[in-house]
Amino acid sequence: MTTPAPAPRAPQSRAEFHERLRRIGAERYHDLHPFHKRLHGGGCTPDEVRAWVVNRWQYQSRIPMKDAAFMSRLDDPQLRRIWRSRIEDHDGGVDEGGGIRRWLALARAVGLDPDYVASGVGVMPATRFAVDAYVRFVRDMPLLDAVAASLTEMFAPRIHAERIEGLLKHYDFADDASLAYFRNRLTEARKDVEFGLTYVLDHADTLEKQDAAAAALSFKTDVLWAQLDALWHGYVEGRIPPGAWQPGQGLLAASAASEVA
Repeated sequence: MTTPAPAPRAPQSRAEFHERLRRIGAERYHDLHPFHKRLHGGGCTPDEVRAWVVNRWQYQSRIPMKDAAFMSRLDDPQLRRIWRSRIEDHDGGVDEGGGIRRWLALARAVGLDPDYVASGVGVMPATRFAVDAYVRFVRDMPLLDAVAASLTEMFAPRIHAERIEGLLKHYDFADDASLAYFRNRLTEARKDVEFGLTYVLDHADTLEKQDAAAAALSFKTDVLWAQLDALWHGYVEGRIPPGAWQPGQGLLAASAASEVA
């Protein structure tokens, strides 16, 4: 006698699935990483701050490339129109600056030559590999998974607020101009996540899709966490990999490259 196949499990309710996604952030988001605790608490040396700026550039610069890859897969022009603002937020217009230019303003504030930072030559291999993996994920995985991976934005306003407060309190370079990137993201991230979260909750209509979306969000937290692991290993523990930024490299003229803390 043939044993009947088990009935497929029902998906979680919308509220249950939303809570599942939030729990991933509470347990895995990189605001829990010791490097961020060190940075926000004023414990980073000037060169540790600079190393963070140099390596985080790799992520910042690839966000619009990731979004362009995602948009190239969309047949729905309305969805493309909605998603396009993410690229504009980071790239800016022809003349006005976006998030990328604001990040380079932060680089200048901590004493780094923005052209050096933008070249990417000082980025650690682990950082590059992690960020490239995220771009490939968004380019190649199902659309639902790609959108779900962006939902770390649900947790971003909290870390940006903590960062603004901590940097202003502990570091001389911090002011409205140097921290403009983070202030802008307080509103931009909320706008982006409102659409992304609704999309995921609407389209993850089976348990299998919910599992895949949750796995995608977990993957993205791994991408962010891995970058901070690399920073800690390289610049806090002093094991800088070959080819990565070394203290003293890529600085502005001595008069402009004063200590950042």
